[in-house]
Amino acid sequence: MRLDKAYERMTAVAVAALHEREPARLWPMLAGTLADVCGGETVIHKLDDWSESRGTIGSVPDAAAMELARLGDADLGLLRAGYPLAGHYAAGTDRTPVTAQRVVGRTWPDSRTARLLGEVLGVDHVLGVPLPRSTAPITGCLVYRAGTDFTDDHLVAAERTQPLLVAVERQRQLLDEWRRALGPAGAPDQRAADRALTPRETAVLLLLTDALTADAIGRRLGISVRTVHKHIENIYRKLGTRDRVGTVLRAQRLGLVPTPGRAGA
Repeated sequence: MRLDKAYERMTAVAVAALHEREPARLWPMLAGTLADVCGGETVIHKLDDWSESRGTIGSVPDAAAMELARLGDADLGLLRAGYPLAGHYAAGTDRTPVTAQRVVGRTWPDSRTARLLGEVLGVDHVLGVPLPRSTAPITGCLVYRAGTDFTDDHLVAAERTQPLLVAVERQRQLLDEWRRALGPAGAPDQRAADRALTPRETAVLLLLTDALTADAIGRRLGISVRTVHKHIENIYRKLGTRDRVGTVLRAQRLGLVPTPGRAGA
């Protein structure tokens, strides 16, 4: 797949994901396309920690998820550890995608992790795609394939996808926090849908409530200031307001964002 075409496809999927109301569906939507773009077969996404003792694992395709579900704690911990990529990224600030083979060289095929991957998933190469600026813990995706190692073009494609992955992850975090603050399950989504607010507009509204400037919102969501202003105009129109303060107050009255007392609680 040509790099430009691959990036266009990934962009289209990321945009579609940003309109998804269910946060848990965002990464599964991306993962399959990420595998294709990077020349892989299977993706594990880890959004809380690359460590042996903790961290949830999501994976595609479904067959891979089923195989992972059969693993015991020790083997699952080995995959959580992300050898050798977690150590590689923790040692510095560089978050450029790289493969296990390039990190440790000829010793990679003989490692416990490589042998386990071959036995469980039938793959023998792994590409790390961390989220840029993730510090501790390191978070992101691991892309797997069988046969030859990932090429330079695959690494370039992976690097180009990183800003898209960050945008989707920030959206997921915001929507998760929003749901926890406003519960019960489904109620916030319905209230937003009743006002025709898209998930992206909901995310911008939440950041408006936090008194962030348009510049800050753009940096937080990975979008341009112009796009932020467009979302704000849509929010004003849909809520029937004219300014930031009036919008926040109306959103609070409608139960679209937490009130200050509830947010503090």
